Amino acid sequence: MREIIARGGRVPETAVMEDGQLVEYVQDEGEVLVDTVILGRVDRIVPGLKAAFVDIGDEKNGFLPLEEKNLMDPSSPHPLQPLQCGDRVLVQVRREASGEKGAFLSRDISLNGSLVILMPLNTTIGVSARITYEPRRAELKELGEHITGGEFGLVFRTSSEQAESRAIQHEVRSLKSAWAELEKAAATAHAPEIIYQKQGSAEALLIDYLPRGVDSITTDIPEIYENYHRKLDVYLTDSDPLKDRGIEAMRERALARRVWLKSGGSLIIDECEAMTVIDVNTAKSTGTKQDRQVLIRTNLEACHEIARQIRLRNLGGIILIDMIDMDTDEDRQIILNALEMDLKNDRVKTVVHGFTSLGLIEMTRRRTRKTLRQTYARPCPVCHGAGWLPKQEGESHEQDSELS
Repeated sequence: MREIIARGGRVPETAVMEDGQLVEYVQDEGEVLVDTVILGRVDRIVPGLKAAFVDIGDEKNGFLPLEEKNLMDPSSPHPLQPLQCGDRVLVQVRREASGEKGAFLSRDISLNGSLVILMPLNTTIGVSARITYEPRRAELKELGEHITGGEFGLVFRTSSEQAESRAIQHEVRSLKSAWAELEKAAATAHAPEIIYQKQGSAEALLIDYLPRGVDSITTDIPEIYENYHRKLDVYLTDSDPLKDRGIEAMRERALARRVWLKSGGSLIIDECEAMTVIDVNTAKSTGTKQDRQVLIRTNLEACHEIARQIRLRNLGGIILIDMIDMDTDEDRQIILNALEMDLKNDRVKTVVHGFTSLGLIEMTRRRTRKTLRQTYARPCPVCHGAGWLPKQEGESHEQDSELS
C-alpha cells in the first residue's frame, strides 16, 4: 500500500509511505531541483577539462561538459554549437551543487512525463531497462521511431509498458508544446534566469508514482485535492498531516547512523564525501556467526532495509555495502538477487554492480536532490563533522571506547 502525505505552507514537504514505512521525504525550500532548465551565461572555459563554468544565478557556477555523447552525432538536426565566454546557453541541472562542487549541467534538455521522457535536442529512442519483455520493447522502439520521425528523442518509462499508444502520443504532444513554450521564453530571458522548473515535491512525486500505483493522498493543499480527488482517494485536512501521522519523528530517526533490524542485527550508515558505506552486523541477532541460516536471514533482512534507507536518505553516487561474510557464490548470488528486487520500487536509477574482489557489494545511484542529512542536519561545530570528540588531557585508551 502506497500513500503520499503532502504539507503546504512556507516550506512544503512531502512524504511517501509504503506498507506503513516511510520511504521518501522531500522538502522544497532552498533547492534548485534537478531537471530545472536555466538560461545561463558562460563565465569561463577550461580546455583541459573540456568543460565550461556557467553562471546560473547560484552561489557557485555550474559545470558544463563541452562534449556530450547524445549530442555529438554530426547528422543530428540539432548539432552541438561551440561555446565562448559570455555566450548565453540553455542548460539543465542534472546534479545539484554539493559541498565545494557546483551543479552539474547538460545541454541535452529532457522533459519528463509520466509515460515518456522527451529529449528535443537528440534523436535517441530508449526503453526503460525495467521493461524486460522483448516483444514489448520492440513495439515501443518502433512506436518511438514513428512518433519522432528522427527529429527528436524519446525514452519510454516503465509505466509505458501497459499504456495504450494513443495515451503515449497524447503525452508526447503535450511535452512538445511545453518545449515550444520553453524555447519562446528563453529567447527573451535575461541570463541567468530560470526558464522551467518542475512542480513542487508533491506534484513531482505524483507524476512518478501514479503509474506505479498510489492508494491515497493526505494533504492540506487544496490544489492537490482539486487535481486528484476524481482519480483516487484524497483526504483534505485542516491540521498538519505530517505531524498527525508521526512522520516528522520517523524522519528524525532516519538521520541516525545506526539502524536496527528486527532480527537484532544492525546497519551502520556512513555518508562520506566520495561515497556512502553501509556495514551489516549480526549485533544482537540470535545464533552464531557460523550459522549459515542466521547469516542469510540477517543479510536478506538487511537488503530490504538498505533499499528503504537509500531511498529515504536519498543516497547517491557510489554505495559500498559490507554484508556479513558468506562462504559460497550461491549465497552471494541470493543476496544480490534480493537486493535488486528490493530496489525495484526506487524511482531513481540504481545499478547493482555485484561483489568486488574484497567481498563488498558495489552499487551506484543517480544523484538528484540533496540527501536527507544535508537538508535536515548540519556539521558539528566542534568536530566539523568528523564524528569524534577531542581527547582531554589525561584520558586513557579505556576511556576512548566509552566516548565512542
